[in-house]
Amino acid sequence: MGVKQFLACIPLAAAALGQQAGEWAFYGGDAGGSKYSSLSEISRKNVTGLKVAWTYHTGDLYQPKRGRATALETTPLFVDNTLFITTPTGRVAALDPETGKERWSYDPKIDRDAGYGDFANRGAATWVDKERKQRRIFVTPIDARLIALDASNGKPCADFGKDGQVDLRIGLKNAPEEKSEYETTSPPAVIGNLVVVGSAISDNNRAQAPSGEVRAFDARTGALRWTWDSIVPSKDVKTGAGNAWSIISVDEQRNLVFIPTGSASPDYYGGERPGDNRYANSVVAVRGDTGKLVWQFQTVHHDLWDYDVASQPLLYTVRKDGKDIPAVAVGSKTGHLFLLQRETGKPLFPVEERAVPPSDVPGEKASASQPFPSLPKALVPQRMTAKEAWGATEADRKYCEDEIAKLRSDGIFTPPSIRGSLVFPGNIGGMAWGGAAFDPAYGLLVIPTNRLAAVVHLIPRDEINKRRKEKPGGEYAQQKGTPYWMHREFLLSPNRIPCNAPPWGALTAIDVRTGAVRWESPLGYLPWLESKPESREWGSVSLGGPIVTGGGLAFIAASFDPHLRAFDVETGKELWAGELPTSARATPMTFRAASGKQYVVISAGGHDGNSIPLGDSIVAFALCCDTGPK
Repeated sequence: MGVKQFLACIPLAAAALGQQAGEWAFYGGDAGGSKYSSLSEISRKNVTGLKVAWTYHTGDLYQPKRGRATALETTPLFVDNTLFITTPTGRVAALDPETGKERWSYDPKIDRDAGYGDFANRGAATWVDKERKQRRIFVTPIDARLIALDASNGKPCADFGKDGQVDLRIGLKNAPEEKSEYETTSPPAVIGNLVVVGSAISDNNRAQAPSGEVRAFDARTGALRWTWDSIVPSKDVKTGAGNAWSIISVDEQRNLVFIPTGSASPDYYGGERPGDNRYANSVVAVRGDTGKLVWQFQTVHHDLWDYDVASQPLLYTVRKDGKDIPAVAVGSKTGHLFLLQRETGKPLFPVEERAVPPSDVPGEKASASQPFPSLPKALVPQRMTAKEAWGATEADRKYCEDEIAKLRSDGIFTPPSIRGSLVFPGNIGGMAWGGAAFDPAYGLLVIPTNRLAAVVHLIPRDEINKRRKEKPGGEYAQQKGTPYWMHREFLLSPNRIPCNAPPWGALTAIDVRTGAVRWESPLGYLPWLESKPESREWGSVSLGGPIVTGGGLAFIAASFDPHLRAFDVETGKELWAGELPTSARATPMTFRAASGKQYVVISAGGHDGNSIPLGDSIVAFALCCDTGPK
């Protein structure tokens, strides 16, 4: 490494070393993912005065030769009076926070045509080397690299790893067979002088998928410091994954890292992975300096439904019986929200094991019971019969009734079947990766949920060609190493209307002291139904999360329609909706610039499918603003 390369990663003003009031230094606002800002310039009284201040176009909208198009899902960071954004291709840009003008950008030059499953990047992480007085930006592009950049100029820090990067595909117990099988979509977590990374692993491709180890690297050198794996080695278990593809949380004071894990592979058949698969579908607390297990809590035993812990574990404090209790909220795609004591993992409200339906698939042994929290109650419906089918027209309703009648439908945790099973909620939840936000003033967790049913079939291998001819639509997956292919699709009428009753998406507030629902409001609408006046009460599927502020507001986009919304955090009343260039599947953030002005920023990249245009816009709103670059 040359002297100039080394020095390029050193300088930073000493005054800029610590997080300042009004900054947004983590994906979730803070290391514990509260998604809360104390800023209050924008309030319930004046939120209707929000206007677009500036729009930045990433220029990275791309449709690969194979696989899905790019998805703009980034939540920017704001530190040292600079906004740092990432793009689906892993490009990092530093922006002027009040004009949106680009100061520098870095391009990792990924292979854009590798066929990635989720072509997204949700943000970056930052770390300050106090010895060198230097800030770094860490980014993990979709092609599974950990890259360290000098925050002042965007150049790779050559003393980190090899030429500023670490290849995350190296050193795995189960190696990926191709690039698209092992990816990274979420930002790293930082604890002390360590950078902690998870991975996104292709679902349902094969039983022995790449291993989902969570690893910690030295923030200065890139050297591996520890590894934790959710899969316990066993000669009887042929599996992989169990990976942490969502956001990892940190409690630096207690030296704890909170890891949300997904299913062991494959998602819909567990004959090759008997037992509970104990550390999969869990939140796991490990020591930040060693990776040693402290405790774990499993939300789903022997997952057969793609019911990952998809959202970031949210760290909060609740006062009960005159004591402050450090807690962690864990959301599941099932619609269950588990509130746990942070230091031990013990539930704050009773959790009971209830009997659930057995599997009728040869070779499968489903768990006989599953955990159900007594409080909060399930945030979404978990059962639907043919007689409960819904439709905007009688023809739609009759179609849905007939389709449900063909399926096995025994309520939540109905196992996949050869006949076909109704899975409700489906594989996007429940609670999806957008997660919750916590308002400490009101003691409320604000949570978006989806209410959409899916249909899952297991298909014997010798019948797959016949089945694909009979039903060419939907998603097919090989599940190599098992006796069955998998087919899944959402349960919709021919007019693309869900077969279950609305709302199909909602925003809910939970009182953490009592576990009760404080309020619930429909979230968004489906654009192809907007001609129907009642569609505003039907809600929309949402992908993205909320934030809450000291102004008494909850901001969220996430729905299929092109709006960023503000809700009264105390009552759930929608107070404002700002129009976007297209819909947004991202979590917003807020900051206070050097001028003292508060901004709210959202990435508007659209949702793939359903005739919703894709986009590349990062949009900033403020109460009073000049027009920046368009």
